[in-house]
Amino acid sequence: MNQNSLLSRINSPRDLDQLTDAELKRLCAEIRTCIIQTVSKTGGHLASNLGVVELTVALHRAFESPKDKIVWDVGHQCYTHKLLTGRREQFSTLRQENGISGFPRPYESEHDSFMAGHSTNSISAACGIARAELLKGSNRSVIAVIGDGAFTGGMAYEALNNAAGLHNLIVILNYNEMSISKTVGSFARYLANLRSEPTYLKTKSSLENILDHTPVVGKGLKKVLSSSKKGIKNMLYHSNFFTDLGFAYLGPVDGHNLEELSRAMNWAKNADKPALIQVFTTKGKGYSKAEQNPGAYHGVSNFDIEQGNPDFIEEDSFSTAFGKELERIGRMDKKVCAVTAAMKYGTGLQYFSSTCRDRFFDVGIAEEHAVTFCSGLACNGMRPVFAVYSTFLQRGYDQIIHDAAISRNHVVLAVDRAGIVGNDGETHQGIFDAAYLSHIPGITVYSPADYEETRIFLKKALYEIDGVVAVRYPRGSEPKLPEFPEKNTDYQWIGEGDCLIVTYGRISADAIQAAQKLGEVCPTAVLKLNRISPLPEEAVKKASQYQRIFFFEEGIRLGGIGEHFLNALNQYGFQGSYTLTAIDHFIPQASVESSLKQLHLDRDGMIKTIVEQINEV
Repeated sequence: MNQNSLLSRINSPRDLDQLTDAELKRLCAEIRTCIIQTVSKTGGHLASNLGVVELTVALHRAFESPKDKIVWDVGHQCYTHKLLTGRREQFSTLRQENGISGFPRPYESEHDSFMAGHSTNSISAACGIARAELLKGSNRSVIAVIGDGAFTGGMAYEALNNAAGLHNLIVILNYNEMSISKTVGSFARYLANLRSEPTYLKTKSSLENILDHTPVVGKGLKKVLSSSKKGIKNMLYHSNFFTDLGFAYLGPVDGHNLEELSRAMNWAKNADKPALIQVFTTKGKGYSKAEQNPGAYHGVSNFDIEQGNPDFIEEDSFSTAFGKELERIGRMDKKVCAVTAAMKYGTGLQYFSSTCRDRFFDVGIAEEHAVTFCSGLACNGMRPVFAVYSTFLQRGYDQIIHDAAISRNHVVLAVDRAGIVGNDGETHQGIFDAAYLSHIPGITVYSPADYEETRIFLKKALYEIDGVVAVRYPRGSEPKLPEFPEKNTDYQWIGEGDCLIVTYGRISADAIQAAQKLGEVCPTAVLKLNRISPLPEEAVKKASQYQRIFFFEEGIRLGGIGEHFLNALNQYGFQGSYTLTAIDHFIPQASVESSLKQLHLDRDGMIKTIVEQINEV
């Protein structure tokens, strides 16, 4: 970074106070350059961060962080915030192992008020923080920054409904017409319509200016209007959804105009009730490729700035293999429907949506609704497939039980990003789905290890099994597996030996390679589970004859498949030793390869675990 740049002089938010308006605009340009250059090397969320540069600068000018609390919804737009709060020198380590996170993390900085990674929780968290401030006798402001995409999720409305009396709460509604996929739904249209309303802040200033220069009656009329409780606002701006809920509302405000943003935030600080400011921003602003295609530049791997080339959805990936197979099935079967929660491209559903448009449904960031919606489709004769990241499916857990499993509605869950996902860190790892799905009665769970198995088990889930069926698969490309005589089976047995490795999913390839390497030390067989719930009885029965079993699981240990397998073994009178290697903590950001290595879930880690166990005997 140029040592003469304005950004190099910003070590805390209060350094912004020393800059002129012209310098603040230059600073915003420098911040955009820094973000583009960094994300092009580290990957990350680009378009969303480029859209909130001025908004973030204005927030830190108007409020005094960390005394005033800023809560970021999702948190994938916090890069400018990090640059302004003492993490400029570490910014090049963004999303890297042992580097700074791409999301707010309170353990990283006192300026990060609340951990985030999933959408729609900011207003709820801010309500709690604001209430705590009032209970402590403090009047510090608490600001929730939330995008219009998050308003497709019900939690935001639950929070708005409970914000009464929190005069220290400010909600910044950032309207950019884009969450990850295009914002959908009736409320999105409602917010869009507010764009056409006159800007209260500008109109108020213009009217005051006119009255100040009107002889005789001007100042008197202004005084009369100002003395009214609602005054100028009621004359110029009608009631809307937010004011009906008890909020003081201001908008629309230009989210790239620092002067207008500053005045809006000062207005909100002086409101005698919860305040909501609706700002309008351009996602990807300052980088033309991201402005033209914000969806493609939402989350990117490293890329060439001049050429662009975002690694938006890799052609060689489980998501693509799934998406193309579902599209093929959908063209032949008019009962098949595809559902996404604002992740059409991320889950590979762009193929289905283009050819089976009337049976493709994007419900917005509303996983709970998506599960129950699928149950409704299923109970009326359709074959719904809900494609969703593992980490986001957690939000629909109650609906899976209550609305799908109990009634045995035939819903297929295509669980993408199952297992370790890499640099997004703790909030995005898909390590819980195998455990929480497998203990729900009546659910069938498949865990394919390559593309062909993904296609096979998707078709099996649609046409051969009743009730809720989950097909879970990892992020990225397929590992290299040996050719099996038969792939459409609940399990595969590879080799013979005194020891037995049991595993499932992506790391099956590592297990097979480990067994081959262990041949001279200890002949080792591999049981590759394809159906992980319910467990194949014949496989468990055969495994119970072994004296040494090593279960490796790319998922949470407690309540996971490894524990279920041991329980099943014991029912067959298993008397041997059993070693379970699984995950027992939240996994921080790192590459998938590095995380698996640290967890001893790669080939070398498996070999080491087995050799050490054998040598102890």
